[in-house]
Amino acid sequence: MEEKEIIKFDDFNLSRELNSAVSAMGFEEPTPIQSKTIPILLSGRDVIGQAQTGTGKTAAYGIPIVEKAEPENLLVHAIILTPTRELAIQVAEEMNKIGRFKRIFAVPIYGGQSIDRQIRLLRKGVHVVVGTPGRVIDHIRRKTLRLESVKMVVLDEADEMLDMGFIDDIGTILKQTPKERQTLLFSATMPKEILKIASRYMQNPEKVMISKDALTVPMINQIFYEVRPSEKMDALCRLIDAEDSDLFLIFCHTKREVDDVASDLKLRGYDAEAIHGDFSQFQREAVMKKFREGRIDVLVATDVAARGLDISNITHVVNYSIPQNPESYVHRIGRTGRAGKEGVAITFVTPREDRQLRLIQTVAKTKIKRGKLPTLDDVMGARIENIKERIQEFVDDKRLDAFVKMAERLSEGLTPIEVAASLLKFQLEGFGAEAEKRGDLSIEDTGASPGMVRLFITIGRQQKIRPGDIVRHIAEKAGIDGKAIGNIKILEKFTFVEVPKDMAEKVIDAVHKGMMAGKKISAAPARPRNP
Repeated sequence: MEEKEIIKFDDFNLSRELNSAVSAMGFEEPTPIQSKTIPILLSGRDVIGQAQTGTGKTAAYGIPIVEKAEPENLLVHAIILTPTRELAIQVAEEMNKIGRFKRIFAVPIYGGQSIDRQIRLLRKGVHVVVGTPGRVIDHIRRKTLRLESVKMVVLDEADEMLDMGFIDDIGTILKQTPKERQTLLFSATMPKEILKIASRYMQNPEKVMISKDALTVPMINQIFYEVRPSEKMDALCRLIDAEDSDLFLIFCHTKREVDDVASDLKLRGYDAEAIHGDFSQFQREAVMKKFREGRIDVLVATDVAARGLDISNITHVVNYSIPQNPESYVHRIGRTGRAGKEGVAITFVTPREDRQLRLIQTVAKTKIKRGKLPTLDDVMGARIENIKERIQEFVDDKRLDAFVKMAERLSEGLTPIEVAASLLKFQLEGFGAEAEKRGDLSIEDTGASPGMVRLFITIGRQQKIRPGDIVRHIAEKAGIDGKAIGNIKILEKFTFVEVPKDMAEKVIDAVHKGMMAGKKISAAPARPRNP
């Protein structure tokens, strides 16, 4: 019988709780590894998957684990082994998001964290354990972790565990689980030792590989910047500022990330809009019309929403989230460099995504150069060059007579250099003066009162916020006197608030990504308002 093609999550026939979780996480469609793996795992078979970090493999095994788990049964249903503590934490967070509505709980256990704290969590009862092999064995020996009820075992990034010398530990752990369990192995490469583990501990595993067909990469300037996740927005703003008048298409993994990025850009003063699968056809066409006509400079989209997008003047494509497979990378960057024009493809890569970047370069047979983010001086230089080009256009236009007389009056008692410098200061105020702080955003002239800095916070009248709420929240979180807080302006979706310049960083660090009135909020210096 021919297998049904999986093109959306509804095709998996998941429970209502799983569909709600997938929707809440902002996923639009399954990645290739998810499309191929989830049906096999739901049917109960073992799987060997060749997949790298960033391909969506956590959800590929996480969704079947949660779907099969029983919320009322607080014995360990599944154990996921990872090579590093960072991956254990990351996978546990993802598992808890997937299991949110079904009330399936995952806990990470790893070395470097108090073992007593882990023991307390395990005694309360959990459905999924995500751990590094060494710490898992510690718990097995202490009898604080029992695996006789395990139905599913996942070996994630098996080749890395092999390289780190965990091969014997894996065997020890697997011997503690029932023989009739379901076993899943994910690995970027398939050395002999990995295949030996598969033959010894797995039963007729189904092999899943993402297609490595030849890909054609267009002639585009391809650059990557290594940034931490928290630095991405500041890096993006710096790049947009350096190019000034170009059109940017920004790609994100999920609908939620698209909304967050577009919202942050708008709050910082950029002409940006979002587009994803939740948009109606009418909304989609309205946004696309604005982008084509140049009324917005930045379009933030998911892969799904960008299908069929044919705009010839997109100068930059930015992978805000690294693509989940090489095919997606090629499709994304092909949106720029059209009609014989030059194009630039930029990819943000976090330290953990280095392997995924190498995979893209290998499979797509392309070279992505490491870039250095532009400095504030670079941004200033780019803007001055843009102004210089505009001045030349006006001069060439030959219709300056009326303005020449105004200029003569304006420059009475002044030198031409003083006049030009003053006009430049008027145009570029806020782009070079102050010391750089908070990575790329500087605490600069944000239009606040003397000695103060104007911040924006992503909460407003929609959340029924009042000035007193803002003062109390900042005072409590940042530990400053509420009387030090200056002018507050509350708008529909966000708020501007003035704080003393020497306390601004402290306030941002205390408030950014925190909760207020049941909403996760962001805080940053208000972007200078260009005349």
